[in-house]
Amino acid sequence: MIDDFIEKYLDFLKEEKLASSNTMEAYTADLKQLKEFLKNYNSNETTSPEAELTKSNIQAYLLSLRERNYKETTLARKTVVARTFIKFLVGEGHLSKELIDGLEAPKMIKGLPKFLTVEEIDDLLEQPARKNTPESLRDKAMLSLAYGTGLRASELVALNLEDITINSLPVTLRTVGKGEKERILVLEPSSIEDLKRYLEEVRPKFEKTNNGNTDPALFLNRRGARLTRQGFWLIVKLYGQQAGIGFTVTPHMLRHSYATHQLSGGRNLRELQEALGHASLQTTQIYTQLTNEHLREQYDKAHPRA
Repeated sequence: MIDDFIEKYLDFLKEEKLASSNTMEAYTADLKQLKEFLKNYNSNETTSPEAELTKSNIQAYLLSLRERNYKETTLARKTVVARTFIKFLVGEGHLSKELIDGLEAPKMIKGLPKFLTVEEIDDLLEQPARKNTPESLRDKAMLSLAYGTGLRASELVALNLEDITINSLPVTLRTVGKGEKERILVLEPSSIEDLKRYLEEVRPKFEKTNNGNTDPALFLNRRGARLTRQGFWLIVKLYGQQAGIGFTVTPHMLRHSYATHQLSGGRNLRELQEALGHASLQTTQIYTQLTNEHLREQYDKAHPRA
């Protein structure tokens, strides 16, 4: 049955492709959607993938996705999931290669990344500094580190104490990104200052609230457990609102802002690629479209971390 093949494919993604937890969640949901569609679409009971996964069935599924008015990025991902799943079954000898033909992902119209101006970054970082509570000191350290390094939210919350060389120079952090690729990043002075204050004044307090259980996480919540990606998303959103920024600020916008401001300040594109952990230079090159004269002037005039 198709359930068995879906399970086998997901195991392949996790064990062989070392897919991230976010990728696994997305693929699991998309394959469940495909399975439910085929269940309702097929009129007869089927016991083999050859009967359930025909070209007409898959084309009907892809058409149904378009009719639901998904965003182009979502539509493309769901198409890719269906295609790679079928390709896997073909490779395993369960389906004919002809089934793959005509199942290319739709072309996407990509917009430019949304980023914050230098002034908006300053306003955002100012918000937790106004409160001077344990949580706000932690939040300031997280925001400063996210913007100062361009870390993904998942990479930031995954950091452990041992990943930071806080007591030696240069101060660096170790992170493992997509594809289990490790990279070492050097921290800037402002991030170091905020991080040291959090480690000295806040983290020991949070750690004591966890009933004697020691969590290796760098950033803890008030219960002494690792702060989640969703938790950090809410933190960024809250301070964005408090700063009066006219749109919802997300952790990834901090990453886009880091990349844009770094290029505006003259950072080498190849160096930025390595810092961001991009597999392809083409992914990094999109930020060059944002580095116009206006950004360069703003960076030179007002960037507090230049």
